[in-house]
Amino acid sequence: MPVTLTEAQKRLFTDGKNFIFLATLMKDGSPQVTPVWVDLDGDQILVNSEQKRVKTRNMRRDPRVALSVQEPGNPYRYLEVRGRVTEITADGAAAHIDKLAKKYLGQDRYPFNQPGDVRVIIRITPEAVSGM
Repeated sequence: MPVTLTEAQKRLFTDGKNFIFLATLMKDGSPQVTPVWVDLDGDQILVNSEQKRVKTRNMRRDPRVALSVQEPGNPYRYLEVRGRVTEITADGAAAHIDKLAKKYLGQDRYPFNQPGDVRVIIRITPEAVSGM
């Protein structure tokens, strides 16, 4: 069942350059964790990735994920979100990674794309939230 993030919880995702740790499930059920950049669309958490990456393949196979973020100035203030991937799309993903590059790197364009890369936006619906 989807949950609504509070404004304070949303700020952990939107204020500053907080890295979010995304946990996905490997084929054998073991966890895989990756630091990612994020954006919000209402209560939806948006992650941008390249379609061939392990985390993207994991989320296509099993949409269950968990995310963790902490406030840089106060590591005791953190948030854990468990949710489900509701969409993976290439539509708008190139512009979205450039938006994230501006936020996290201060650059207008994402500088790390390789020839043939296909960016995707992963939309995550929060289902449970906990933290301090």
